[in-house]
Amino acid sequence: MKIILISDTHGQHKKLAEISGDLIIHAGDVSIRGTYEEVSDFLNWYKSLDFKYKVFIAGNHDFYFEGLSETELKKLIPENVIYLNDSGITIEDLKIWGSPIQPWFFDWAFNRQRGEEIKKHWDLIPTDIDILVTHGPPVNILDKTLSDEHVGCEDLLNRVKVVEPRIHVFGHIHEAYGIQKIDVTKFINASVLNLNYEMSNSPIELDFVKFKSR
Repeated sequence: MKIILISDTHGQHKKLAEISGDLIIHAGDVSIRGTYEEVSDFLNWYKSLDFKYKVFIAGNHDFYFEGLSETELKKLIPENVIYLNDSGITIEDLKIWGSPIQPWFFDWAFNRQRGEEIKKHWDLIPTDIDILVTHGPPVNILDKTLSDEHVGCEDLLNRVKVVEPRIHVFGHIHEAYGIQKIDVTKFINASVLNLNYEMSNSPIELDFVKFKSR
């Protein structure tokens, strides 16, 4: 299975080079201001991509998703697109879990205080998943800002150590784009924009066969 990973397109999704494959995963921040118009434009583009499966989560810029009920989400999300919000999906025996939650960051969307408040969300992550999708990174892994601060979530890292997904994809910290393998988990910051919100990073391609056995 050919998997394409992207994150933090911030309304610039149409600037991406033509992409195709079996499964695409977007790790949040599909918009810049979180308006309906921006979200709708993204979804219209996303549903048209040449992929059999299309999965995404929201990010801290994506305010529009935060206030929607389940009924409203069903009306908004296209039939051939999968939206995850502290929820999971199994695709051809591939188990995926996604969450938009992140440590409190100014007054953005999906904020939770570090500690018990955010840990409640990470505790929901099942122990048998193959791919974990979060918007923010775990602490000390592809989470360093331009000012040399590690801003990832310690509670998330603790849960990842228990779950041991084959892949953990995220974004949020644009300047920390890249891949880092630790034990059984391949951590991927898939931010396609740089710190200046310029399209500078390529989508990351993976072959699922390499990660299938647990």
